[in-house]
Amino acid sequence: QVQLVESGGGLVQPGGSLRLSCAASGITFSIYVTGWYRQAPGKQRELVAILTSGGTTSYADSVKGRFTISRDNAKNTVYLQMNTLKPEDTAVYYCHVRRSDWSVDYWGRGTQVTVSS
Repeated sequence: QVQLVESGGGLVQPGGSLRLSCAASGITFSIYVTGWYRQAPGKQRELVAILTSGGTTSYADSVKGRFTISRDNAKNTVYLQMNTLKPEDTAVYYCHVRRSDWSVDYWGRGTQVTVSS
């Protein structure tokens, strides 16, 4: 059974940093596309960042230059380093993994990130 468990969320002041982690079990991480999505209250879930099995990254325009996605295949864990956080980054952040052809995909349960003074 595949499980994705996120951690690292919390309350941070504007300008601060957080690192989210997503630990996977039941799959071989390295062959999947891994990503982070977020959903703010009253809004649709949106893509934040993805990292392909080949190492290519892609980011939403709103987080470019501030967020970095990375992966440790040996630990089956994907990370999202978030710097210079803004109140508009407040959301539930979800880990997502999928095959490149979308034949299977899995979601974590989410971790809350709140940016507020």
